[in-house]
Amino acid sequence: MTTAGSVSGRERLRLFCALRLPDEIGGAVVGWQRAHLRDGRIVPPEHLHLTLAFLGSRPLGDVASIARELRAAAASAGRICFEPVRYRETRSVGMLVLDDEDGASGALARDLHERLRRLGVYEPEKRPWLPHITVLRFKRAPRLAPPLPDLGRFSPSDAALYHSVLRSTGAQYEALETAALGG
Repeated sequence: MTTAGSVSGRERLRLFCALRLPDEIGGAVVGWQRAHLRDGRIVPPEHLHLTLAFLGSRPLGDVASIARELRAAAASAGRICFEPVRYRETRSVGMLVLDDEDGASGALARDLHERLRRLGVYEPEKRPWLPHITVLRFKRAPRLAPPLPDLGRFSPSDAALYHSVLRSTGAQYEALETAALGG
């Protein structure tokens, strides 16, 4: 784990909260990406996650309180279980949409959104949260229809508060804090 000590002063950080994938699931997604995705930039294995809340540019001073709320929401989360149900493309990304068995990840997302809203660092989106893994980025949709990866049912490993640094080669993510799910 890294700390916010790696940045200083009045710096602003581009932050998001996400569920992290177990290594074996990430590895299976990577194999599937290589076999079935083209005409875009494949999301590297270290960047595969399920975004819970994108916070945008926040002052460094917000990191501790955001991490505290992420830990509290993660600790109260029920058992989360996912299974891929479809591949979907938007105007700029391809994603694996996941079934949220029993709705536990949706409940976690709503809890975290409300905690962050009360903190004054997040305005929840109008549309419901959609559990998904972004697997491909592109300028023009390739209109792929790949078979789904054989991931079976799986649970996320934990949650994390990420610092996203934009570079010419794409965003680089650094986990500032991790939080166990269900305590």
